[in-house]
Amino acid sequence: QVQLVESGGGLVQAGGSLRLSCAASGSIFSINSMGWYRQGPGKQRGLVATISSGGSTNYADAVKGRFTISRDNAKNTVYLQMNSLKPEDTGVYYCKVVITVASYWGQGTQVTVSS
Repeated sequence: QVQLVESGGGLVQAGGSLRLSCAASGSIFSINSMGWYRQGPGKQRGLVATISSGGSTNYADAVKGRFTISRDNAKNTVYLQMNSLKPEDTGVYYCKVVITVASYWGQGTQVTVSS
């Protein structure tokens, strides 16, 4: 089994920053892609950013230039640095890890940006 533990969410004022972390543990052989998704109030869960095993990144248009995804393969951890936060960034942030062909989700961490 694979466990994902997320941390770093919280309440921040608009223009502030937060850093999310997601550490994977358990039966891990080879992690392919890692990523972050979010679900805002009354919205469906959507892509924020992904990073491949080779380090290639992909971002949602809404966060380009403000958010940075990175990973530490030695620690099986993915990070999301969020700068210049806006109220519309509010939501529950979930990490997703793909190991071979299986996907695993974290429990979610709340990010609230006040105006």
